[in-house]
Amino acid sequence: MAAGNSLRTYTQTMGIAALVGSMASLCIGTSFAKSLFEAVGAQGTTAYRLGFSALLLWCVWRPWRFPLSRKNALAIASYGMCLGLINFLFYMAIRTVPLGLCIAIEFLGPLSLAIFSSRRKIDFLWIGFVALGLYLLIPQSQQDVSAIDPVGVMFAIGAGIFWALYIVFGQRTRNIHPGQATSLGITVAAMFVLPFGIAHSGATLLTPAFMLSGLLVAILSSAIPYSLEMISLRSLPRKTMSILLSLEPAMGALAGLVILHEQLTLAQWLAIAFIVAASIGCATTSPAPPVTDTERDKP
Repeated sequence: MAAGNSLRTYTQTMGIAALVGSMASLCIGTSFAKSLFEAVGAQGTTAYRLGFSALLLWCVWRPWRFPLSRKNALAIASYGMCLGLINFLFYMAIRTVPLGLCIAIEFLGPLSLAIFSSRRKIDFLWIGFVALGLYLLIPQSQQDVSAIDPVGVMFAIGAGIFWALYIVFGQRTRNIHPGQATSLGITVAAMFVLPFGIAHSGATLLTPAFMLSGLLVAILSSAIPYSLEMISLRSLPRKTMSILLSLEPAMGALAGLVILHEQLTLAQWLAIAFIVAASIGCATTSPAPPVTDTERDKP
């Protein structure tokens, strides 16, 4: 048998289905996570997600099998800290901001990084789309001010900033085994977030029913999406993946509508549409380096 058959290949159709399934699982898992907020808060829910995700990935990848230099350890630590802050700030944001809107705001981080690092003339069009989206998110009346929480928006913006930094630091882990980088990175993120969860919820985190729900959040939000993305990474070109990933804010809005009954205004739906269009446009017109396994393990 030829050596080249040792790695399983997948069709493009299967890759697209896997990536859509990954985004759907992530949005459903995030929607389900909100049901835990009343019991253990956003802080405790984040600790559950990252803690259980780390345990699952250690079982799968067994990162202790690979050597780790001091330089690589520092790179993983930086990447993991950003990952922890993304998750923590995002969950703090969705306490008061609708899921789809929060994902759209968070998306501005990596989108801005992609646009401003490209410096092509066509990118001014995508900047215009982003500006329109942001304008539509700005409260236009007292009623609009009361409809969206400014503190939640700031948390979402913070998550977007650390998502952009996460990509920058994640690129420094390219020479590290992806399983080791991801499992150790999530472990760093979990260790960072755990004190906040303990301070907020204390011994309540040890309630078996809540722990089981937290494990389910970790599986839906990390284990399943990560596994499905492995299929997509082997079967889809970067531009196809980027275009499909650009639909995540819209999928989040639909998940929030169906599962959480979160209603958005027409202006907010249009804002999401402009941000999605900017992301798709940026993906289709800007050349970029190959996707790595570290570029996306966000909420």
